[in-house]
Amino acid sequence: MQADKTQIERLLKTAKGQLEGILKMIDEDRYCIDISNQILATDAILRRANREILKAHMENCVKNAIADGGGDEKIQEVISVLEKMSK
Repeated sequence: MQADKTQIERLLKTAKGQLEGILKMIDEDRYCIDISNQILATDAILRRANREILKAHMENCVKNAIADGGGDEKIQEVISVLEKMSK
């Protein structure tokens, strides 16, 4: 993985902490909107981590594959992920 591992780990650990907090909120029968807002915040962090990983992939793996004359497969991989993200 070419992305900044420290940054990705920090984001994912934050999301993990938020998920644990959401589970606690559910156990405590907290207000639905508060739970939903925390889910949205966690989703935003996961999306940010994913964007950083994809950015690094495009800047390194895809760029190198294109320079070596074989970028079509790497481009298709990125397109496939982007299609999944829009669903």
